[in-house]
Amino acid sequence: MSTSKPQLDENHNPWQVLSTEIKYHNPWISVREDQVVNPGGGRGIYGVVSMKNKALGIVPVDAEGNTWLVGQYRYPLNEYSWEIPMGGGPVELDILESAQRELREETGLLARRWTNIARLHTSNSVTDEEGFVFLAEDLEHGEVEPEETEDLRIWKLPLAEAVRMVMNDQITDAVSVAGLLKAEKVLAGRAS
Repeated sequence: MSTSKPQLDENHNPWQVLSTEIKYHNPWISVREDQVVNPGGGRGIYGVVSMKNKALGIVPVDAEGNTWLVGQYRYPLNEYSWEIPMGGGPVELDILESAQRELREETGLLARRWTNIARLHTSNSVTDEEGFVFLAEDLEHGEVEPEETEDLRIWKLPLAEAVRMVMNDQITDAVSVAGLLKAEKVLAGRAS
């Protein structure tokens, strides 16, 4: 078995789209149905959820190694979820400005130092959602400004404890899992 990366044309699309139709849309998403010929030559449909915002996650870390989680009930899952501060940023706006707004709204925190630590796709078999995670440092406290639809709980805890929650499946949100693990790795790399 070869351990080198296989040679392929990464820009070649083996799918043929015969037609496309928007089936539903609202201010946040649109759902389209494509009639396709798949890579094996068979005809079928492919449903795609297109997002109208970029997903943005923020891992705030203070000088003592603490972070903040935001807890809220997630309607699609029918369960409570602890997550990093996150939200959506309109595609036409700068992602850093949107991330700064989300951190302030959800936690009241302001950060003087921002590092983009991850670009990710949340579920690339059904959605085109692109996400970014920032590490926010050199923090100061301000006022929380939650949106009307949010009933948030804020929890300050050691970053190491949040990572343990990821490893114990107590944090399952994909952006939070990726963000917390990546933040831990970035900070450990700076320390060495």
